Amino acid sequence: MPFLLYGATGYTGRLIADLAVARGLRPTLAGRSADTLAAVAHSTGLDHVAVGLDDPAALDRALADHPLVLHAAGPFSRTSAPMIEACLRTRTHYLDVTGEIAVFEALAARDAEAQEAGITVLPGTGFDVVPTDCLALHLKTRLPTATTLKLAIRALSSASHGTAQTAVENLGAGGAMRRDGRIVSVPAAHDTVEATFADGKTRPCVAIPWGDVSTAFHSTGIPTITTYAAFPASTVRVMKASRVLGPVLQSSPVQSLLRALVARTVTGPTEADRQRGASHVWGEATDDAGRQAVATWAGPEGYAFTADAALRSALAVLDGRTEAGFQTPSSAFGADFALEMDGTRREDG
Repeated sequence: MPFLLYGATGYTGRLIADLAVARGLRPTLAGRSADTLAAVAHSTGLDHVAVGLDDPAALDRALADHPLVLHAAGPFSRTSAPMIEACLRTRTHYLDVTGEIAVFEALAARDAEAQEAGITVLPGTGFDVVPTDCLALHLKTRLPTATTLKLAIRALSSASHGTAQTAVENLGAGGAMRRDGRIVSVPAAHDTVEATFADGKTRPCVAIPWGDVSTAFHSTGIPTITTYAAFPASTVRVMKASRVLGPVLQSSPVQSLLRALVARTVTGPTEADRQRGASHVWGEATDDAGRQAVATWAGPEGYAFTADAALRSALAVLDGRTEAGFQTPSSAFGADFALEMDGTRREDG
């Protein structure tokens, strides 16, 4: 049976749709804009259904004909709740490509309901969560006594419209890490780490509130987790300035202005960008005795990886490779899942 690809008119959704067609798959495309959706359906030759997330009855009807939805319409802080509610009602497997801590935690809280409904709830099936989550479990396997985990990413690519909108929503909201098993608020860019990636390049990376603060804990049980990213110095200065400007950046007028700016200027990487881009992940696990395990992962440009990983995840769930309930990529498929995608490698340090 075909699955439902919701958000098929967005940047990531369109990449997934095109890759699905190239691999002989025929998902049903879905989204709220009938005209835009019809154009994508015409160019891909796929069936489509226009339905908004604010219409529960219509959403239930769309999901009822499909065993699984791959949800690609962000920001997921606004879109995941109505979709998971519909999936629980219709007993439809839920997958998405989010990287938002609050979304992961909200979906993890629905674990018992998902088990009762007999569905898999698997958020974060793209970059960065698949490789970082799998690297976290790999490090935990190498160092079972680990109590502290650091994960850093370096992505050589520009952002899509949806990713930029999520960044705008979180601008000025501060940072987050997991400390002694609990997610706690910390100042923006509160810590830095020197990470040597798989290409041998060492970069200073600044702490960010990335999704692995949630997922890596569910996957490994490691109680203290910080996530980092390699950013230009100018970006780090802006992040630190947001500690003072947070209330202004979170205000409705500024948020509206920034969202409008994103809508006008951000389109996502071109095909050439995706072809020459690359993604890197570094991880370090430490235990209370000072023992360490270090590993790196490298792969294609992030959005190209996301389309590949999300499709493979959907097919694996449809193939019965997962259990009911909330899952992370590594709890669903194992630490080596991030190596199943084309052009990936992992090295122990």
